[in-house]
Amino acid sequence: MSQRLLEADEPPPVHALRRDGGSAFVIAVDHASARIPRRLGSLGLSAQDLERHIAWDIGALAVAQHLSAVLDAPLVATQYSRLVIDCNRDPLVASSIPALAEYTPIPGNQDLTEAERELRRAELFDPYHEHLTALLDERRRAGRRTILVAQHSMTDVFKGAHREMHAAVLYNRDPRFARLVLEQLRADPRLIVGDNQPYFVSDATDYTIPRHGERGALPHVEIEIRQDLIADAAGQEGWAQRIRQALEAAERRLLELVP
Repeated sequence: MSQRLLEADEPPPVHALRRDGGSAFVIAVDHASARIPRRLGSLGLSAQDLERHIAWDIGALAVAQHLSAVLDAPLVATQYSRLVIDCNRDPLVASSIPALAEYTPIPGNQDLTEAERELRRAELFDPYHEHLTALLDERRRAGRRTILVAQHSMTDVFKGAHREMHAAVLYNRDPRFARLVLEQLRADPRLIVGDNQPYFVSDATDYTIPRHGERGALPHVEIEIRQDLIADAAGQEGWAQRIRQALEAAERRLLELVP
């Protein structure tokens, strides 16, 4: 096996924008890309499978890029598929490198050695979280207020079940900011917004919020948007504006509650 996973001409593991942005918000996109490192081929999957939600959070990066621009907020995103290694899953959890995604076996993830797993962690997972850690520590040292936003998207059909909700707000031990965002989104009577549904944040299923939000004692929220609603540019920009309004209103309310 090669000593390296990424070849010299491949993109780096982290995509970052506006490190010095003026906003209190820092946006993380854990599943931003469907790219597979060249040395892993296609992981044994078809081109169609690699375009599906099992490989990435469709539309999430585009929404986050719009948000980053309108808020002047730092953005940190992965550049490789969660099928290679999930940057929102503790590497000690077996599903960090999934052998099965929904109903689809991942041939290239079967029977990996510890060295193969560690190589993916060292080249993809660790640089992403080291970048986030460095950014958040830099802001702390500068005395800058920070609110962490983890931007995700969810498929409209999962294991044959159609999802009616348009979006969802997720949290775990510290719901203070997430509930304010939920309140703002639910103020629109046209929207169905899940409260820790169809997913919820936990140590077994998430890493970014527990590691950087909860342990860092930062206000935070994880947001899911249904992928069919952000499949094109109009939907992406429209939802970015909707999320921006909710985040800014929630931030104002948070400052009233905790000056």
